[in-house]
Amino acid sequence: MSKDANAVRHWWRTSIIDMAPGRIAFRGHPIEDLIGNVSFGQMIWMMTQGELPSPDQAALLECALVAGVDHGPQAPSIAAARMAATCGVGLNNVLATGVNMLGDVHGGAGEQCAELYEDIAARIDAGDDLETAARDGIAAWRATHGKIVSGFGHRFHKPVDPRAPRLMALVRDAANAGTVSGRFADIGEAVQAEIGRQRGTPIAMNIDGATAVIFCELGFPPPLSRGLFCLSRSVGVLAHGWEQMQQGGRNKGPMPPAYLPEYKPQEKDE
Repeated sequence: MSKDANAVRHWWRTSIIDMAPGRIAFRGHPIEDLIGNVSFGQMIWMMTQGELPSPDQAALLECALVAGVDHGPQAPSIAAARMAATCGVGLNNVLATGVNMLGDVHGGAGEQCAELYEDIAARIDAGDDLETAARDGIAAWRATHGKIVSGFGHRFHKPVDPRAPRLMALVRDAANAGTVSGRFADIGEAVQAEIGRQRGTPIAMNIDGATAVIFCELGFPPPLSRGLFCLSRSVGVLAHGWEQMQQGGRNKGPMPPAYLPEYKPQEKDE
């Protein structure tokens, strides 16, 4: 093979797929061996982590993915997708519109919460007890990010986000079975207790706090928490986009035409 040909061949390097005419293998597994033998959750794990998980690990991952599928048209990602669906674009554009709305404020809380958990875990490894590590980790978080701690509290679900207790119970079951350690479940609950203590009233762990526990327990780096949430929420985006296409409507905006935004003249500098 010529030097130029090698330069082209090595332009992209991947350990994810070995593909050539008549051959497709993911992480060393021929596609024909995977089809019908692994779940979609196992496939997601293998593609991102490099190896197949156990069925119990994959089952816990799927619990987190199922929990984050949808939160209704009031969620910006879903609202944007439904509006896009009335603008004459295809489902792929609808999906892209919704997923592209998932940023630091809407969609990034799981990643941020996982970073907090990992910081607290590092403090414990350095010798702090759980309560001290949670207190100092929260203080460091707030010094950088502000008062709101991602993963805790919810503007709709008070006093309990119904998804979180179920997910945490499943984590505890998995820890009792030896599938995960339970370490990050302890950390998550310690953060919840410390925030409640500081504010003088209990606070809910929300879905982002609970799924961050799961992703950390399963060994996913924090940035993948956001990527996995995007995979989960894309199912809801797809469903809402398709539903809106069946309902019809043209160029639907964020509010009915009879309602107009407030007009306020720009104040001039004196």
